[in-house]
Amino acid sequence: MKQHILRAVFMTVLGIAMSFPEAWAQGSKFSTSTGNTRFSSETPLENINAENKKCQAILNTANGEMAIRMNMRDFVFPNKLMQEHFNENYIESEKYPTATFTGKIDNVPDYSKNGQYDVSATGKFTVHGVTKERTLKGKMKVDGDKITITSNFEVPLTDHKIEVPQVVFVKIAQVIQVKAEYVLTAAKK
Repeated sequence: MKQHILRAVFMTVLGIAMSFPEAWAQGSKFSTSTGNTRFSSETPLENINAENKKCQAILNTANGEMAIRMNMRDFVFPNKLMQEHFNENYIESEKYPTATFTGKIDNVPDYSKNGQYDVSATGKFTVHGVTKERTLKGKMKVDGDKITITSNFEVPLTDHKIEVPQVVFVKIAQVIQVKAEYVLTAAKK
């Protein structure tokens, strides 16, 4: 009888410890399917902005591996004609429906301590069917069972064989500015 009570107390304490985020954050998986990626093309003639609020991201804090995936058709433009041109003429969403980043955090923070950290991740960045090795810098905020990752970086169109017709060449920047924010939550164990 005493062993049964001790076992029940032990299992209860273990269950509480496992449900407390700081107790298991080291070595957990964090994810989101509502990550936000925005990009902008600014030229003297025209500014183009788009936003995708359906980006998927996952981070494994045990080994620092991360993966990000977004559907190109989920980018929303203020002008439907811009959106149509983006999908049909430039990014060719029918042929190249997704953009991805798979890599590893270079300078892994202590996930058990809340705070904001400068981080970078190195891996394979694929857009328009062209994969490039990239190191992306950003910030990571650890807050219990939530990790927020933000990054600002540039994507040269020529790196990914994205061609801009000469007739609109002066309206589209040759280097696109990208801003990403992903709020990941701990996967339930």
